[in-house]
Amino acid sequence: MGSSVETLEFQAETRQLLRLVIHSIYSNKDIFLRELISNASDALDRLRLESLTDSSLAGTGTTDPHIALEADKDARTLTVRDNGIGMTRDDLVELIGTIAKSGTAGLLEKIRDSKDAAGAESLIGQFGVGFYSAFMVADKVTLCTRRAGTDSGTRWESDGEGTYDLQAVDGLPVGTSVTLHLKPADGEDGLADYLSESKIRQIVKRYSDFIRWPIRMAAEHTGAEGGTAGDVDTLNSMKALWARPRTEVTEDEYNEFYRQISHDWPAPAGTIHMRAEGTFEYEALLFIPAQAPFDLFSRESRRGVQLYVKRVFIMDDCEALMPNYLRFVKGVVDAHDLSLNVSREILQHDRQIRGVRRRLVKKVLGAIKDMQSKDAERYAKVWAQFGRALKEGLVEDTDNTEALLELVSAASTHDPEKTTTLREYVERMKDGQDAVYYLTGESRAMVENSPHMEAFAAKGYEVLILTDPVDEVWVDRVPAFDGHRLQSIAKGRIDLDASAGDDQESGAEKARREEDFAALLTWLGTTLSEQVREVRLSSRLTTSAACVVGDAHDVTPTLEKMYRAMGQQLPTVKRILEINPAHPLVTALRTAHDANADDPALAEIAELVYGSALLAEGGDLPDPARFTRLLTDRLTRAL
Repeated sequence: MGSSVETLEFQAETRQLLRLVIHSIYSNKDIFLRELISNASDALDRLRLESLTDSSLAGTGTTDPHIALEADKDARTLTVRDNGIGMTRDDLVELIGTIAKSGTAGLLEKIRDSKDAAGAESLIGQFGVGFYSAFMVADKVTLCTRRAGTDSGTRWESDGEGTYDLQAVDGLPVGTSVTLHLKPADGEDGLADYLSESKIRQIVKRYSDFIRWPIRMAAEHTGAEGGTAGDVDTLNSMKALWARPRTEVTEDEYNEFYRQISHDWPAPAGTIHMRAEGTFEYEALLFIPAQAPFDLFSRESRRGVQLYVKRVFIMDDCEALMPNYLRFVKGVVDAHDLSLNVSREILQHDRQIRGVRRRLVKKVLGAIKDMQSKDAERYAKVWAQFGRALKEGLVEDTDNTEALLELVSAASTHDPEKTTTLREYVERMKDGQDAVYYLTGESRAMVENSPHMEAFAAKGYEVLILTDPVDEVWVDRVPAFDGHRLQSIAKGRIDLDASAGDDQESGAEKARREEDFAALLTWLGTTLSEQVREVRLSSRLTTSAACVVGDAHDVTPTLEKMYRAMGQQLPTVKRILEINPAHPLVTALRTAHDANADDPALAEIAELVYGSALLAEGGDLPDPARFTRLLTDRLTRAL
């Protein structure tokens, strides 16, 4: 007996997504069947996995795990049925009625702005909502499901227009069936093809041949007497692609397998197919995606590769096999010598698994390095998508620091149109230059316009422009590259004349200049003692009056902002004010100070010089209102 029908509304973002899908976001409608079969396969995997740890589920629908396809030409329906884990009523509301993932609004905006159908369907794929593709071909979808371990099931039905119906139903088998009521034929839609045995076989062979569970369908074969006999055929080969020799696998097969396990539409940027023999045997098939998933930097993002033991699926997202900074890598690892009931906790402490992880990491980094040397354009695209994540490895993975540094690509002052590797930077270094110079900041424009850049630009020194938040962290963890220290041009003392080879200022000239400005430096240090710990002459400024710098190990302003945004307060660290002795404002201030050091207006000018230096580097003023008032008063007097 069924209960009363409950009608609920889709979440607002879900309604928008449904409208986009229904109006042919996908250029290839065939993939609706791939998505539904993939969901069914996932359900079978989850039931088999949960039954290993929950004895009450043993034998529940698992005596013959499979996926069944049923086409009814008279009723114009196509059903995808599985005897997997099933869903509860609440599961249906959460998984289908609501897109319970961060980044929904951003995804929808990208889909709407996509210039072509292929781009839109790739975005749909990375979001993982392939179930909605059913509404491309159906004007109504009926889903009946019962969760393993429960007594009653649920019927879900919708026309995709904004609401869906839920009804408790008794007597349902464990698993899920999705019935698509195909849209009415208009003579040109071709939807009737999806009820054709040959069409269904073609789609399954192309997209789902590697599904490890049998995909079955009743087929009609002509008998000897001219009649027909109904048989049940298995449509997929179920062959483990990773177990086949690489020479026997085509690129199309790799691409389709990648799409099956990742739900991502574009072909992967790189494929790694390997087999390890010896004391611990395993096979691995890994993929480097062409585009980053929308949740790459979300705390809730899934990471890790699929783990199999002797072709038996054990777990999705096996974090023990792949470090966090390679969370974008997709694929399968099939180990021969693990127990079928191995747990995540055991894997994390298993010496052999740690050995597998080390080898997989080296293979992935090696594949990206190989891409860098052989296909610069493809490497540039991969770095643009995943470079920020890879740089996290410079903080997390000290064993592979050198390999990761070889991959680092960054903007620099050498070419505004291209990024550069550290290796290319070192090859261009000036004679006598012993450091790789860099500057971090919130944006390229802010870094390029920083006063710290002036002397480097004037003397032709290349500076790396680092604007990713992780850059603030890894540059402090990595002391050098290829024997050359990494030097922030906003920290410590910088004396480019010492390595320029020409146009050097004599020691006597420097000493005389220091003597000329000694009184002003002392006075500024006293006047600004609450803000800075030292005032000194600068060798890094050519056009600006002043800049603020830190000692070699001081936290940068950008990193300080990041910590504050995370709710962490750092102890206040006073920095150093450097003034440009050649700037007219500084020379005028020295003259005025020498004439009348007690003039109160000079202290206000000192505050303005310091505040301007803070603003120029993107820092925060301690008292913006006071700075504005002082500046306004000074401008008024000037007029």
